Amino acid sequence: MVYVTPANWRPQGIADLEPRAWKALRETDRSVCVTAGAGAGKTEFLAQKATYLLQTGLCPAPQRILAISFKRDAARNLADRVAARCPPEQARRFVSMTFDAFTKHLLDHFGAAIPADLRPPADYEITFLTSDQLRNFLRNVDAPNVDPDRLDRAVAGTSLPLDTAGLKPRTLQILQAFWTAMYEEFDQCQLTFPMINRLVGLALRTNPMLRRALRSTYPIVLLDEFQDTTTPQYDLLQQIFDMRQTIFTAVGDDKQKIMGWAGAMDGAFNTFAKDTNAKRISLLCNWRSHAELVQIQHIIAARIDPQVEPADARGRRIVDGHISAIWVSRTREEEVTALADWIAAEIAAGLPAHDIAILARKRVDRVEKALASALAERGIALRNLARNLGAIALQDLLAEELTTILLAFLRLGAKRRDPAAWALAQESLLRLETSLDADDERAQRKVADRVVAIAATLRQAMSTAPVSPVGAKAIVSLLGDEIGLGALRRASFSYQREAEFTRVVDGINMLLTESTAEAGTWSEALDRFEGIDQIALMTVHKSKGLEFHTMIFFGLDNSSWASLKPGADEELNAFFVAFTRAAQRAFFTCCEERGGEIEWLQELLGNAVPKIPFP
Repeated sequence: MVYVTPANWRPQGIADLEPRAWKALRETDRSVCVTAGAGAGKTEFLAQKATYLLQTGLCPAPQRILAISFKRDAARNLADRVAARCPPEQARRFVSMTFDAFTKHLLDHFGAAIPADLRPPADYEITFLTSDQLRNFLRNVDAPNVDPDRLDRAVAGTSLPLDTAGLKPRTLQILQAFWTAMYEEFDQCQLTFPMINRLVGLALRTNPMLRRALRSTYPIVLLDEFQDTTTPQYDLLQQIFDMRQTIFTAVGDDKQKIMGWAGAMDGAFNTFAKDTNAKRISLLCNWRSHAELVQIQHIIAARIDPQVEPADARGRRIVDGHISAIWVSRTREEEVTALADWIAAEIAAGLPAHDIAILARKRVDRVEKALASALAERGIALRNLARNLGAIALQDLLAEELTTILLAFLRLGAKRRDPAAWALAQESLLRLETSLDADDERAQRKVADRVVAIAATLRQAMSTAPVSPVGAKAIVSLLGDEIGLGALRRASFSYQREAEFTRVVDGINMLLTESTAEAGTWSEALDRFEGIDQIALMTVHKSKGLEFHTMIFFGLDNSSWASLKPGADEELNAFFVAFTRAAQRAFFTCCEERGGEIEWLQELLGNAVPKIPFP
């Protein structure tokens, strides 16, 4: 392997990095704590740093780089960027996972290190407990007055074994009953991710050799969205890695901390910098938004952190007229009608529907009910990304690796020439064929020939199969047979469990079945599957990590946003995060009939965001 000298290395796939990003990238002798504000390109920065470390040999084989993200799509996006910039033999040494997937991987591979009385069976299932389920358990153990959230936090924050954790007798009794119930009172053992975290921590304490092996394998660790790290997650990092010897790069922004309700640490960056002796660097460029929009973003950012530095806007304004405004309607009916008319006019003027996003604070299903018919009357589809397809949310399904792989092959079956789908299908199949050497030209030709064969088989089948629910199910089944279910399940650690694999496959079948409705061709059905020419509807929290030309906050009034008030720091953070998803424009609808104005927020935004009667 020929390496590039650090002095001669240049960014891959982009023109350049801002000076501060260069500084953070070249710091490899100590950990760095990188504050990356909205639009700073933190994912691109992490991809460039990983590429730099691999291509210069600063992370030599067989050592690997571990990247931990909080969302599956972010982890996949980061892995794809590194794979596009590095040769396969280097990209294979970059491991990108969510924190939950990483801990689950450790449990599945090293669970034998857990003492027998706490070791879960191999066929355990992942579960997500609701507040009602926790309340039912607490009633069953004669503790109905205990807050379910308190129990949840106790499970996540208490190390195993419980009898050595120094707990009060009643707390110990409840937690022991909880673990027993999760192991024994269902057909299969049920584990939550906080439980998995505690089990992995026990395995590490029981087997120091495991800790040494992980430190040797991953001397470099990248941490994305670090502001949302929970205390148990940070504790596990401290157990696995030597905080002064491992070279960390932690990236995030305290102004974008929106997971406090889920246990995100207070002062995560300060704790990290102290524990690792990290160098602190702030990125200033905003590559997403133009200067006028960045000025409004700074008003909100300064309310969160008065010391925040103004961002350097690098986006280009390409729209005329208002770039932000509060549209005030008298009634709900006027609000919906005016919004539908405005969106229809924008689409008629050339703005693709999928470049528009509508955000709701909560109760997305109610917003869908209010808007969908009005938009449909104008020939516009509204896509509720929060709704479930079986046991998986639509937005999560679209981020699944399995979805990405199958969609690439389906595109090849529907259309003879699709270079992007071809490249993704070949890359995916090479990754699935673990017995092949990606550096071997014969292996690459073998994979290319197989892609051709699978595409030809699919093309033949899709040319005769009806564009219908029956045809959709048959095509997905055929594709599974052609690629091989075993290979597909090896594509991700989570798919090795039957329940998770089935959950995603069922979701894919359901979405493709829906997408065939009124579609004339398979290409049209796949466009609907992906959400092309559909307006995205989602919660504010789910907008994190995304980007749209135009964002519309539906119902920014003191009813829908009752929790957005002075002193509610996390609500203002969430508002800031959502506002900064906009590349060109961000608008708000406000309805006098529903709730009226949020006066303090309008005073904060001032003349930068004018109030306009709507219609």
